[in-house]
Amino acid sequence: MGRAFEYRKASKLKRWGAMSKLFPKLGKVITMAAKEGGSDPDLNPKLRTAILNAKSENMPKDNIEAAIKRASAKDLADMKEVNFEGKAPHGVLIFIECATDNNTRTVANVKSIFNKNNGELLTNGSLEFMFSRKAIFEFSMKEDMDLEELELELIDAGLEELEEEEGVVLATADYTSFGTMNEALEGMGVELSKATLERMANTPVELTEEQQADIDKILERLEDDEDVQKVYTNIA
Repeated sequence: MGRAFEYRKASKLKRWGAMSKLFPKLGKVITMAAKEGGSDPDLNPKLRTAILNAKSENMPKDNIEAAIKRASAKDLADMKEVNFEGKAPHGVLIFIECATDNNTRTVANVKSIFNKNNGELLTNGSLEFMFSRKAIFEFSMKEDMDLEELELELIDAGLEELEEEEGVVLATADYTSFGTMNEALEGMGVELSKATLERMANTPVELTEEQQADIDKILERLEDDEDVQKVYTNIA
């Protein structure tokens, strides 16, 4: 079983909480993409991908449209993407991706969560070599789809791995190939259900149930924060 599918299984267990917490996070990504490249998904690939991923999480159409409109609001605060890196107990490393309109607030919140849970923030860049950044594309297997042929066609676009399980196909590439892979799949008429940039631990660690319970506390608090978009760890 490849790492991408292991990632996918782990993703299903992520503690993103109720939709009331998830939708605002997805909405931020949509708003940022629309502000950066315009509100027309046909002319803005980043927005098109953000909408695709929101739909994959069953975000209502009204919420998506409201997030796009928000990008043109005159009083919209500048939203920035910021990352944090930290160390938790039991040798667990944590990489956090945020979207915030108030960096001071976000730094204070993330630092407080680490301090209250026996962890510590690290200097940015400390964990870059501990994670590989990958572009992952998910789509359904069609009856007329030939995976070997598809794999050959996608190699030039940057494909590293192509897997199929229970009718779901995952295509994995280096993060730098996100654009070329996305264009290639769209050009082939492949209907994507999700397209994301993820970080995979290069050297995963295994925890006992008690150790995992300890780590879950800090992960849940991080993922509950309104500015936190994604949380990655080196847990196997």
